[in-house]
Amino acid sequence: MASRDEIKFLSNPNLGSQRKKYCRFKKFGIRHIDYKDPDFLVQFLNAQGKLLPRRITGNSLKYQKKVAVAIKRARHLAILPYVTDLLK
Repeated sequence: MASRDEIKFLSNPNLGSQRKKYCRFKKFGIRHIDYKDPDFLVQFLNAQGKLLPRRITGNSLKYQKKVAVAIKRARHLAILPYVTDLLK
């Protein structure tokens, strides 16, 4: 019988495995999200300026709500745009 090293795969066998998502706020101990820091908040927006969901960012519910409030405050004060083409 052939060993695993001798078998040639047509596709990458590790293709379906993804890294575990984590909340970056819990991991790095970030407690306060500053709405006056647009460079940090842009990480949670897509190219059109929409908020990225939790399933993509990996944030916990508590911090996702804080991020959403901070982005809405920054938009209201014109630090971030509401709608844009190719924000990133």
